[in-house]
Amino acid sequence: MAKKGEGKQSDPRTHGAGAVCLNKTAKFAVLDAPGIKQPEIVVVVSSPPALLDETVTSSSSSASAAASASGGDKAAASKEAGGAQGRRTLISDGPRMNDATAKLIGGSSFERRTPNPEWVKAREDAYAEVKARRDAEFGAKIPVSISVTMPDGTVLTENSKKGGAPGPFEAWRTTPYDVACAISQGLADSSVVARVTYSDIVADYDPAEDGVGGANVDDALMGEDEDGEGVEEQVQASEDPLKKPQLWDLSRPLVGSVAKLELLKFDSDPDAKTTFWHSSAHMLGEALEHLYGCRLTIGPPLAGGFYYDSYMGAKDAFREDDYKSIMAEVAKITKKKQKFERMVVTKDEALGLVAGNPFKEQIIRTKVPEGTRTTVYKCGDFIDLCRGPHLVHTGKVKAFSATRHSATNWLGDTDNDSLQRMYGISFPDKKMLKVWKENQEKAKERDHRRIAMKQELIMFHDLSAGSAFWLPHGARIYNKLIEFIKDHYWKRGFDEVITPNIYNLDLWHKSGHALHYKDAMFCFDVEGQEWAMKPMNCPGHCLMFAGQIRSYRDLPLRFADFGVLHRNELSGALSGLTRVRRFQQDDAHIFCREDQIEDEVKGSLEFMKSVYTTFGMTYKLELSTRPKKALGDKELWDRAEAALARAMDSFAGKGGWKLNPGDGAFYGPKIDIKVMDAMERVHQCATVQLDFQLPIRFELQYNTGSKEKGKEFARPIIVHRAMLGSVERMFAVLCEHYGGKWPLWLSPRQVMLIPVHQEWFEYCEGVKERLHKEGFYVDVDLSKATFQKKVRNAQVAQYNYQLVVGKAEVENGTVNIRTRENKVEGEKKVDEFIEMLKQLRADYK
Repeated sequence: MAKKGEGKQSDPRTHGAGAVCLNKTAKFAVLDAPGIKQPEIVVVVSSPPALLDETVTSSSSSASAAASASGGDKAAASKEAGGAQGRRTLISDGPRMNDATAKLIGGSSFERRTPNPEWVKAREDAYAEVKARRDAEFGAKIPVSISVTMPDGTVLTENSKKGGAPGPFEAWRTTPYDVACAISQGLADSSVVARVTYSDIVADYDPAEDGVGGANVDDALMGEDEDGEGVEEQVQASEDPLKKPQLWDLSRPLVGSVAKLELLKFDSDPDAKTTFWHSSAHMLGEALEHLYGCRLTIGPPLAGGFYYDSYMGAKDAFREDDYKSIMAEVAKITKKKQKFERMVVTKDEALGLVAGNPFKEQIIRTKVPEGTRTTVYKCGDFIDLCRGPHLVHTGKVKAFSATRHSATNWLGDTDNDSLQRMYGISFPDKKMLKVWKENQEKAKERDHRRIAMKQELIMFHDLSAGSAFWLPHGARIYNKLIEFIKDHYWKRGFDEVITPNIYNLDLWHKSGHALHYKDAMFCFDVEGQEWAMKPMNCPGHCLMFAGQIRSYRDLPLRFADFGVLHRNELSGALSGLTRVRRFQQDDAHIFCREDQIEDEVKGSLEFMKSVYTTFGMTYKLELSTRPKKALGDKELWDRAEAALARAMDSFAGKGGWKLNPGDGAFYGPKIDIKVMDAMERVHQCATVQLDFQLPIRFELQYNTGSKEKGKEFARPIIVHRAMLGSVERMFAVLCEHYGGKWPLWLSPRQVMLIPVHQEWFEYCEGVKERLHKEGFYVDVDLSKATFQKKVRNAQVAQYNYQLVVGKAEVENGTVNIRTRENKVEGEKKVDEFIEMLKQLRADYK
């Protein structure tokens, strides 16, 4: 099971010795459509003295001629090298998964719905043969006494209790489940998965033999995460991956002494939820094979559930009446308490296990290098390619529901086979499923698409799919959010800049983005050269920094940009305002010295706190540190991480944040800010990330003021920082957070004047004019509806206040105030009411 942010290894044979492969950044990550190569772009970065010199290679050497081409020659060289406008890049040793000669590969592998097809039994027989060989290998392993250290520092060396395997703890024999039993059976039963950090590995353990690190099929198997993001980074082969925290099956024997063993529960750790839902996806896959004989493709966990894609021919598809049968079959699988068994297989063995399934065969042939091993998992008669980890057995899934289905395509390419996707959700307790269903109903009521349509805030049109049309009332909220952030910019020392919307594609080659994101960019020809609309602001800000000679006295330099961004999202991925093609970000980049990191990060966190406190949202902080796939000097990483930790301690207090070891971006450590809305849903909108790599790629430097030779210049460090993130997405989050009941300062409909008789129309128009001059959104209901109907209409439309006007109010120069909750606040002078509104607006109420 791949964590978010984990990507494919880059093969040093592809890039050449000493080359640095610049890959995805978390700010702009997309799925790769395999098989299309970009031209090689070699950027020679000359560093000032005492700085790291680097040559950055962005693709295979076969296309190097394209790097020096210019104008029309460059475009031609790009095509000759295999580049294609609007296609994503994937460099691979073997055959390509989207070979143009084999777009439709499903063929006759599925012809009709066939319960319990014969190939399921054949697969089990093949598994038994391989397992016999693996058991022989395992039997040759030598048990060695080990110790296990728990998070509280307790060191365990044996199990003297009834549960689990009794006796001393031994490598190749003792499992995390056994250790949990040594503490209590209740702990063992409530744990989902283990997180293991080894201190020592036994001598006869070989990661390659165990299918660890060599062959990674997760990119194909795990599909797209909920946000469509994934980070591809360069592997630092010098580090031992087993000595980093890693998820480990509870039933998988340990292979050395453990420096820290964490037993994760469903409610307390997101990795436990992911493991639980990953196992549930396997159970769903087993049910689909039993019921219909589907040819399964990929079945990943999501942030809130899971799905499995199936090939069912060109004509068959899931129907609503399939749900009941699927859930009944999963219930049978649960009742059997089928064990999840992990087994290592060679490439040929894996192909034998998936014989007849062209999709799994293609994954293995293209993703598993020759001479390496990968892993499969078995539960019941279901066997699937998977890195794991998984539950101990299927009986842990106490509640399961098939939630929805949809159509998709193999590898997300509409030229490929059509697939059927079934989504599901599961829990270790039936009460949790009940609560989830209740929350789903509430979420439907708060869905921003429903509210935005009802309140006439936005619209969409097929002639510009993925780009919102902001209607007058929606534009009021949008502009207010931007104004809110701009007020903070003024107070916090940011300088707003305006940058171009289109750039020559050379900029994106230099930044490294063209290699991986070209398919998600809108590209076009300008006088024989390839240009693109910008999907992000950071490269443009780098050009601005490099446009002048910079001194250490100029830093920190804080560039803020609300420029319009465009990303060519797949049409099937578009979803309301949460996934769009046109958007704006409250994007800022802080260029600072290394000694300024702590203050700048602390300032960013204080900025974030002010913003989300205003919104009435809580947050959690996580520090993600140097990953195993990182670029740059380790000492710089260590110093930067220490500065971030000090800033977080100062801001939140020690213990007020969580450490995510090895989960940083390849270009620098980052702070993940997870905010919770009124429904306790988690959103990741704000971000604070350090970047060591863009300053190298753009040769950014500043004068240090030093006269010492070799220290005259230094690289700045970039802090990528956003509070709202995408304004569109934040609009959607706030719409659902407030349930459409906008606070006064954000509300597009603040006051409705309701005259009880047409005699008071003129007075109401006068009050409206006074409120309008003070900057408030005011309307007057001059319709022929009854008084009660007018009040009700205003409340349903979410006007914050209704001002009722009759004879007494006209004579007294007052208004009679009601809230949208129908609370009558009584008469108040118009001037007093205006002052009240101004105070609420100033306080962001």
